[in-house]
Amino acid sequence: MLFDFFKKKKKEEEIEEEFIEEIIEVEEGKIEFLEPEAEEVDFFERLSHGLEKTKKKFISKLRGFDGEIFDDDKLEELEALLIEADLGINITMELMEKVKERFMGKELKENELLDFMAEEIKNILTLETNLENKGFVEPLHIILVIGVNGAGKTTTIGKLAYQFHKKGKKVIIAAADTFRAAAIEQLQTWGNRVGVDVIKSEMGADSAACVFDAIKAAKARDKDVLLVDTAGRLHTKFNLMEELKKINRIISREVPGAPHETLLVLDAVTGQNGLLQAKKFQESMDISSLVLTKLDGSSKGGIVVSIQRELGLPVSYIGVGEKIMDLQKFSSEQFSKALFND
Repeated sequence: MLFDFFKKKKKEEEIEEEFIEEIIEVEEGKIEFLEPEAEEVDFFERLSHGLEKTKKKFISKLRGFDGEIFDDDKLEELEALLIEADLGINITMELMEKVKERFMGKELKENELLDFMAEEIKNILTLETNLENKGFVEPLHIILVIGVNGAGKTTTIGKLAYQFHKKGKKVIIAAADTFRAAAIEQLQTWGNRVGVDVIKSEMGADSAACVFDAIKAAKARDKDVLLVDTAGRLHTKFNLMEELKKINRIISREVPGAPHETLLVLDAVTGQNGLLQAKKFQESMDISSLVLTKLDGSSKGGIVVSIQRELGLPVSYIGVGEKIMDLQKFSSEQFSKALFND
């Protein structure tokens, strides 16, 4: 039995090593340092392209109603479309009532329903924030990044580090997800390529101790911004939430008023499951804003609307691609415009 245990353990370690190599290889492929003129590529184009999967289903079907009488059958089709786009039941029902009141029994003019939906969704997306517009707290601004494994926390941190660094901020990263060797290696790769310091511990070490060391290093090296990665395995488990609370206490003790931002990273592909994850984290953590990743890989872009309304939290960034500049500052006006325009 003991032999079987070690045999199983060795196999797990081999799988973990292969996973690390794969992650590093992928991440190195993703990190593209753009020439200054390339960075000026219109952000709206990136956003519009990233929402292509959602738009293909959404826009074409809405335009399919043009020139027809809006009746009960059309209302039922629209309801199914909104739910499929992951707007959620509450928002879907709210929109259905407004559409019914406005259009029932009438012939729809060209783009009339499309324009109406665009305006309504823009009005729902009233919450937005931006880390840079809010300003960085001096002398050290601490951003705690949380979320389940696989949502894109580590990649988000790497991209934020790059963007802040390019704007002249002196950035340091705490690789405090000590439960995954892959996360530590991945952040070190980002740090090396981006040109920022990474404070790390051995796998299995106390993550709060890693954060403590990172804060000390940030102060000693006169850094402006500290980005803190955290574990995200088994988000429903008590011990993980307690670990996050411990990290939060260490940060608050060493830098009064910190963390200045707590970003919850959610994977848009998971749809309503992402909303359930967010509610679990919100029960234990004081979340300041959301980062929604992988919108380019989902046909359910409506999750942005659903999550913001259900949680009452602003969206600070959205990910619409794998390139560094595809992590964009969220704008409700641009999002709605990109979603409803070809």
